Amino acid sequence: MVGLNKIIIIGNVGTDPEMRFTPNGNPVTSFRIATSRTYTSTEGERKQETEWFDVVTWNRLAENCNQFLTKGQRAYVEGRLRNRSWEGQDGQRHSRIEITANTVLFLDRRPLGTLPEGAIDTSAEEDLETGDIPF
Repeated sequence: MVGLNKIIIIGNVGTDPEMRFTPNGNPVTSFRIATSRTYTSTEGERKQETEWFDVVTWNRLAENCNQFLTKGQRAYVEGRLRNRSWEGQDGQRHSRIEITANTVLFLDRRPLGTLPEGAIDTSAEEDLETGDIPF
């Protein structure tokens, strides 16, 4: 029997990404992302529930996430769930479920720098040729 381990989430980045390197020099970036859902309880009260996910990215994707993602941005994350466990310095056993991402899409545009006083923002204007004008 073939198995499938795939998770897709869309949420808000909760921490600025942190990049580090393996002993072999491979970049690894990790960050947290939150998803929320709103529902109505049996008493008719509207409630919001938030789930937090730890995300790990590798290599070129790790570099891109470190460079372009910031806390508060919306992102689409696709990958697989991984359960890690280790023994801490205190001798206690720890475990964590994390998403090892193979796709991260940045859903928010980065804020543009402020324009100098008197400058005109033409970023939304289209380049029109004289022949494109209908009159």
